[in-house]
Amino acid sequence: MKKLLGPVGIIIIILVGLALLFIPKYNSLVTAEENVDSKWAQVENQLQRRYDLIPNLVESVKGYANHEQEVIASITQARAQMGSANTPEEQALANDALNGALSRLLVVVENYPNLKADANFRQLMDELAGTENRLAVAREDYNNEVQGFNKIVKRFPGNLIAGMFGFEQKEYFKAAAGAEQAPSVDFSESGKQ
Repeated sequence: MKKLLGPVGIIIIILVGLALLFIPKYNSLVTAEENVDSKWAQVENQLQRRYDLIPNLVESVKGYANHEQEVIASITQARAQMGSANTPEEQALANDALNGALSRLLVVVENYPNLKADANFRQLMDELAGTENRLAVAREDYNNEVQGFNKIVKRFPGNLIAGMFGFEQKEYFKAAAGAEQAPSVDFSESGKQ
C-alpha cells in the first residue's frame, strides 16, 4: 500500500502543480481576450460616433451656409439690378427687390443672431478633429491590448494552453489602403459630385 501511495502521491502532486500552472494562465488568456474585445467595442463606438455625427454636422453647416448664401445672393442680385436700372420704373422695381432681400437678411439675423458660416465651419472642423483623435486613441488602445494578448498566446506555456482551448492570435487594427493620403474636404460647388 505504501508503495502505491508513492506513485499516486507523485501523480497527484504533478497534477496539482500543472493545475496551478494552467489555471492562472488560462484565466489570464480569458482576461486578455476580454480586454481586446472591450477595446474593439470602443473602436466601434467611436466609428459609430463618427458615422452619426459627421453627416449631421455637415448637413447643418451646409444648411446654414446655403441659407446665408441665398440671402446674400438675393441682395447681390437686387443691388446689381439697382445699378443697371435706367428708368424710374426699373429703379423702383430694383429698390423693392433690394428692400425685400434686406428684410430677409434682417429676419435671419434676428432669428439667428450668431449665424455665421465661418463659425459653423470651424465647429465642424473641431468636431471632425475631435472625432478622429478619439478614434486614433481607441485604435491605439485596441492595438496595445492585441499586443498583450498575442504575447500570452505565443509565449510558453501560454501557447500550449491557448492551443488546447482554442485561443488564437488577434489581428491588429490596420489602416485602410490609401490611408497614407490625407482626405480632402471641399465645400465648394466644384467639389460636389
